[in-house]
Amino acid sequence: MRSVADTKTKTSQKLRSVLGFVLKTAWKKRPALFAVYLLQLTAEVARTMLLMILPKYLIEAFVAVAGGAPFSEYRSRIVGIVAAIVCVTFFASLISSGCGHIRTALGEWFNRCLSEQLADHAMAMDYEHTEDPAALDQLNKAREGADWYSGGVEGILQGLYAIVLNAAVIVGVVTIVVMGCPWLLVIQGASLLLIGWFNYRNNKIEVQSFLALAAVNRKFGYYFYQLADFRYGKDIRLYDSVDMMGEKAARENKNMFLIWKRQATETRKNSLAMDVVNTLRDGGSYFYIGFLTIKGAITLGDFSMYSSAAGTFYWGVWSIVNGVQEIVKRCSYLYEYLQFLDYPAAMEKGTEPVGEDEHVIEFRDVGFRYPRSETYVLRHVNLTIRSGEHLSIVGLNGAGKTTFIKLLCRLYDVTEGEILVDGKNIKRYSDEEYRKLFAVVFQDFRLFAFSLKENVALQDSEHADLARVEEALRLSGVYDDTIKLEKGMDTMIYKSFDETGTELSGGQKQKVAISRALYKNAPVVILDEPTAALDPVAEYEIYRRFHELVGGKTALYISHRLSSCKFCDHIAVFADDTIKEYGTHAELVNKPGGIYAEMFAAQAQYYV
Repeated sequence: MRSVADTKTKTSQKLRSVLGFVLKTAWKKRPALFAVYLLQLTAEVARTMLLMILPKYLIEAFVAVAGGAPFSEYRSRIVGIVAAIVCVTFFASLISSGCGHIRTALGEWFNRCLSEQLADHAMAMDYEHTEDPAALDQLNKAREGADWYSGGVEGILQGLYAIVLNAAVIVGVVTIVVMGCPWLLVIQGASLLLIGWFNYRNNKIEVQSFLALAAVNRKFGYYFYQLADFRYGKDIRLYDSVDMMGEKAARENKNMFLIWKRQATETRKNSLAMDVVNTLRDGGSYFYIGFLTIKGAITLGDFSMYSSAAGTFYWGVWSIVNGVQEIVKRCSYLYEYLQFLDYPAAMEKGTEPVGEDEHVIEFRDVGFRYPRSETYVLRHVNLTIRSGEHLSIVGLNGAGKTTFIKLLCRLYDVTEGEILVDGKNIKRYSDEEYRKLFAVVFQDFRLFAFSLKENVALQDSEHADLARVEEALRLSGVYDDTIKLEKGMDTMIYKSFDETGTELSGGQKQKVAISRALYKNAPVVILDEPTAALDPVAEYEIYRRFHELVGGKTALYISHRLSSCKFCDHIAVFADDTIKEYGTHAELVNKPGGIYAEMFAAQAQYYV
């Protein structure tokens, strides 16, 4: 009993949360939508009731004429009823159609709003969540739940509107039926209880299938859509991996099919039972009304009206029952969207501003392991970086160099110890203010299908400072290449949206990424493998102009090419999950048996 009660409580909570969100959103952003619904409600209720009642009088007039009454006596009545039916149908349909078009347009607008809100939250949430499978699954549930599964804001409002509309119609129908055929309500009501139960079971099965499909859909979408990106084309072709990709896609497609098949199998019995109940309902209703007509208790016109009323009553109540169940189901889908918006933060948020003085960075006994992992990537890291210092960070792959940078930028929080900036734990600072300290070029940086200028400034063209963009491109050594482009700095990167766009070389992309960091003009510059895609000449130019590039800023420089370390004040050598060696190039290269000395010697032999 407790589990049933818990389920009802949870369902009630979902309904309150989602309905509150939908109504507040609609009222705040587009209150005119409620006036559209009211107008459509008035038109549809009037049409339904009049088209149920007017045919009774039309039939009775024709019956009277067929029984010998003069046609002239009923002519005006017949013409008036037919005219009323035509006018009501025409104008009600016109109003309903117009309101429907308005609602559809507003529904698309709301869907875009939800998508933008989802994207904003995904970009603003803690970086840790971007590598968390549970968070990624929740994002997929939110994206699908807010779109075609729930219908979004308009989908929920449409469900509420259908309930209100049918409730208004039922009030009129019950008034009519009670006067002449009260047992019709019993027949229809009993049928509805049975069908409502079977439909509830089907809805429950559908929601369970939706939750099971979330993880499968994410993989399915990756294999079938992201791998169609032309940037994967070279690797897939040259490594002949088409079969492997196809097998992975086929496996997820099969998993999806099995979920849908299980849903169809489980719902089939309930659907068949609903068909049987509907057949018995129709037979019982017509038998009862026909019996009353034969007995003379009601007229032929009454037979028509009560038959119509019985159907209207049944489908009205059924629509309410089904509408409530549909609202519960749709709210369950959209609730996943709200769950993602309320996804718990992974890190403690500070509020203090960062000072404008020279900044001193200190790692105090820092240890770190990634979430959901028991293995430490870094342990007992102690390091002080003074303002204006140029630090080179070296070590073998997997030594924790990039993780060190992620911790400094507070993409993750330390597991042990603390990081201080200007003597304060970085957790005390506002995230927005703290990250203004850093201009970073990661080794897996990304350029966007924007103009070259926008890729450097990461701002719209009209807000970008053209002079600063040019200066950043000059400093990185790519300016001469850009002025040769047909549209200069307005040239689009990639051909995704512009066939005249350009595909930069690996080295050019890396220089543009460096330009982006220089444009930001932050007090701390971090370059993670900044010359990996550059040829030796371009690499030498970057090194030669290193001090010009970063000026008096604090600079952290990660590289496997140890010749770059000569340009730095100090070198930190990472090994065995910590900093094993620290000093200047001259100190470390002459250290007998030192890690740095061995690495430098190993690289130097290829240039001697």
